[in-house]
Amino acid sequence: MEIKYYIGLAVALFCIGIIGVLTRRNAIIIFMCIEVMLNAVNLLLVAFSKMHAAAAIGTSSPSVVSDAQIFVFFIMVVAAAEVAVGLAIIVMMYRNVHSVDVNFLNRLKN
Repeated sequence: MEIKYYIGLAVALFCIGIIGVLTRRNAIIIFMCIEVMLNAVNLLLVAFSKMHAAAAIGTSSPSVVSDAQIFVFFIMVVAAAEVAVGLAIIVMMYRNVHSVDVNFLNRLKN
């Protein structure tokens, strides 16, 4: 497969994530959109890593693990920790406020 298909898919996923973060009011949906944006970046890292490894070796599908792929694993670990902490914050917000609407949090400033 050509790299342009991966780029197109990653751009579409990232745009969906940005639109979701900017338009939604539910904290859980916003959280899911941020995860979609992280996965779009991971997809591009792996695609470019495979493309450059294939160009270096001269084959179309090398079985070499590159630095970008290892970096993707670290991003996944950080995303898993983010999910644990973020969901704990959302659950505590729901317990105290009985809502997951982020506009309600602006009223707590006063």
